[in-house]
Amino acid sequence: MIACNTATVNAIEQLRAQVNIPIIGVEPAIKPAAKQSISKKVAILATQATSKNQRFKDLINLHHNGAQVLIQPCPGLVEFIEQGKQNSQACNTLLRQYIMPLIDEGIDTLVLGCTHYPFVQQQISLIAGQQVKIIETAAPVTVQLTKILGIKKLDASKIQQGYSQFFSSLDTKEQEKIFSQLWQEPLILHAL
Repeated sequence: MIACNTATVNAIEQLRAQVNIPIIGVEPAIKPAAKQSISKKVAILATQATSKNQRFKDLINLHHNGAQVLIQPCPGLVEFIEQGKQNSQACNTLLRQYIMPLIDEGIDTLVLGCTHYPFVQQQISLIAGQQVKIIETAAPVTVQLTKILGIKKLDASKIQQGYSQFFSSLDTKEQEKIFSQLWQEPLILHAL
């Protein structure tokens, strides 16, 4: 599984061509967003790299279902989250800068197009208001992953316990603290 929108749009086809196992990617939920939109105006918050990617644009063209899809690059947002500053006034100001023009355009559906963005979903909801439905992709991706693992008979036994390991190129106690806060339990961070 590629647990990153940007990595998925940039590398999934090459990876699928090189390995003989199923690879599930995380991609913005364009299809369900367009399908449920009443106003037929949908926005996707995305990283700069995802927003410029041709595969991403092709997915929008394929799944827009007649909806106007606005792409909002969000430079700086991932950095706030990775630095543990997602609840700061500066982060809220940045979110307002990205979201308010979309509200002014009349969107009724907003897709979180980065796996970091659910960490600021509460702030996004407050800014966007109750009239805007927010879609993030963790649940549908998990369903798809479970389905494919079952079909390919690759799912783990119910008895076997899995474990998580965390790696980062920034292997510091401060980074470990931030990861623990985001993961919502203590963890050990290993150097990448």
